[in-house]
Amino acid sequence: MTAQRMPAGSEEEREAALTSASYAIQRGRLVVLPTDTVYGVGADAFDADAVARLLAAKGRGRDMPPPVLVGSATTLDALATRVPGYVRGLVDAFWPGPLTVVCHQQPSLQWDLGETRGTVAVRMPDHEVARELLDRTGPLAVSSANLTGMDAATSADAAIEMLGESVAIVIDAGDSPGAIPSTIVDATGERPRLLRLGAISVAELDAALAPYELTVETEQEPAGGPADAPEGEPTPTSPGGE
Repeated sequence: MTAQRMPAGSEEEREAALTSASYAIQRGRLVVLPTDTVYGVGADAFDADAVARLLAAKGRGRDMPPPVLVGSATTLDALATRVPGYVRGLVDAFWPGPLTVVCHQQPSLQWDLGETRGTVAVRMPDHEVARELLDRTGPLAVSSANLTGMDAATSADAAIEMLGESVAIVIDAGDSPGAIPSTIVDATGERPRLLRLGAISVAELDAALAPYELTVETEQEPAGGPADAPEGEPTPTSPGGE
């Protein structure tokens, strides 16, 4: 079954696309949605079967769990625990935007995103259509819309070419405003650690961390680590973000 492409140009089109996509999510199906970085493929974060289908559609194993996109910064507290104070500074500076933060997940969460090692990677995208969908569905497990090892989709056409047989709905909001994926920061320790350099630079991170008298740790990754991963495709040591 080929995905249904739904344009989101006009207000009427957007409403129809969001209604269809949210219904598909509720039924455990996969959808492709636009974000402020690249297109993403999403599933209900609390539907383990849907998340498994997402990983299978991309040709990815459980060792590369997807991040979770949220429509509001306050949702972070519902998903994460033991959140360091400096995360508030990063969130205030870069959300909504291309920053993914990896935190300790709330132990009470009933979900299975893969081999997360007790963590959750969370991002609030700076894209109106994406946030409107998230407002309707709640948190979504979202990874870049591509087959593993290929460039992340920056258009609905590219997403359909790679994932059209695996998803129910593709929301077409035109070309992505940016082809660079989000920057990923590990916030599970006393000092933040860079997992993937993306749209937000180290200098920008350090500026936001200055009030906390911190800088982001950027020790050189070994060959094949996140710094060497293709766009939108981190290695198993980091979340599979978009």
